[in-house]
Amino acid sequence: MTSRSRCLVLAAMAAVVAGAIFFRFYDLATNPGGLYVDEAAEGTDALKLLHQPGFHPDWMVWFQGDGGREALFAYVVAAAFHFFGETALVLRATAAAFGVAGVLAIGWLGRRFGAWTGVVASAWAAGSLWLICVSRDGMRNTIVPFFGAVALIALLHWAARPGRLTALLAGAVVSLAALYTYHPLKLLPLLVIVWIVWLRHADRARYNELRAGVLPFGAAFLVVAAPMIAVAATNPSNYFGRAAAVSTFNPAVEADSSLPIHILRTIGMFGFTGDGNGRHDVASLPLLLLPMVFLAALGVWRMWRARRDPSHSLILLSLAIFMIPPLVATEGYSPHFLRALGVAAPLGIAIGLGATELVEQVRRRWSRVAGALAVATVAGVLVAVAVWSGWTYLSRPLADRYAAYSYDVVAAGQYAADHPGSAVIVDYSGTDIEFLYWNNKPTFVWPGNRIDHPKTYAAIVALNKGDLAKALGAELGDRAQPVAWDPSGKPVVWAVVP
Repeated sequence: MTSRSRCLVLAAMAAVVAGAIFFRFYDLATNPGGLYVDEAAEGTDALKLLHQPGFHPDWMVWFQGDGGREALFAYVVAAAFHFFGETALVLRATAAAFGVAGVLAIGWLGRRFGAWTGVVASAWAAGSLWLICVSRDGMRNTIVPFFGAVALIALLHWAARPGRLTALLAGAVVSLAALYTYHPLKLLPLLVIVWIVWLRHADRARYNELRAGVLPFGAAFLVVAAPMIAVAATNPSNYFGRAAAVSTFNPAVEADSSLPIHILRTIGMFGFTGDGNGRHDVASLPLLLLPMVFLAALGVWRMWRARRDPSHSLILLSLAIFMIPPLVATEGYSPHFLRALGVAAPLGIAIGLGATELVEQVRRRWSRVAGALAVATVAGVLVAVAVWSGWTYLSRPLADRYAAYSYDVVAAGQYAADHPGSAVIVDYSGTDIEFLYWNNKPTFVWPGNRIDHPKTYAAIVALNKGDLAKALGAELGDRAQPVAWDPSGKPVVWAVVP
């Protein structure tokens, strides 16, 4: 690469990183606003790590609460709280920082296929509406694109330089990414097995070189995995419970459609269908817009032609294997964008390779001038998609965010905080209030429970008038007044002063 080309690559990457930072941090204090209970669970556990003596996750790596969660993200949040303050903004900023790191990691992975492939891959990731949504929520799924890309980088480094040290590094990184992040990457061990089996067929010489490192790889994997293996062995119902609860193999799963329709809708997220959950998506827009689908398809075609190469086969196989979680997990909306996060890094590479293929084909069939126009077209499309994604997310009205981010629970907590000594009637969503008002928590009462001495409290707050009537009796409950309203004007928080 010439010095001029190197400067252009660096300038392009600088622009990509600047865009990624802007789309993930701009107006983060108020948008999305509110606070979803899963975000609050991460923040609350981080506060407990800092302030509650003797508190620690099981085997230091697993929280049983909130359906069972890996503790890695909470540890990082605790560190951020220590240095920058214990607020919802810092929680979400930690997630946004991981989002930017994911853009860089996807670009780093893409560089193994060419400098401009890396630029295009990272540019797509920086401006993807899907990844912007995920990066601005304070939940552990935001770390998946970063760790997924780093795991693939470690595997490609092992393939490029087979040896004991690279095998040890790859095993440790794959174990960390697979077991300590979020469900989609748990299939990384399967990916490694299928990839090595494929290389035995497609590239026997490379397979023989890697085979010598299989034992070091496995040993490093097991050493890093040991705490999480202990969790799974000592508390299997909690460790495997969430995955079992959302699987299509669970007869009690609550799905929004039949399995065939779910599969069609999940595949259709590439250009046609979107996630109805307002935290994962905006207005149920597709995960990929059609121009990006075209580039990704070209990239898959290019990888298929080069499938005997270890690098191309690894990315190609990862696209297929990381589609398994969103296809078999039918609970909730379909498609479910969080369960597809394992695809983020290889999808970025497919788009980068697709852009490379398009430019090369145009140059070969027509001329260098036409190739230059193709480059400009790709750049223009990436910029347009990024600008559209940022505008679509940042201009989303409050009405579309209100329920998804539990604004009503936050309002109930604010009212209680403004009236010290209050009680709040709330279910597990009270984790929001526990986190936001850690040093001034109100008393929590589970819905349906009776409050025998209401005069003990300065005020009693609930999300509906019925809960107050059950807790206080009809006479006192009828005195409740609305104190917060949703964007349509409907009362969503009620309070009574005994």
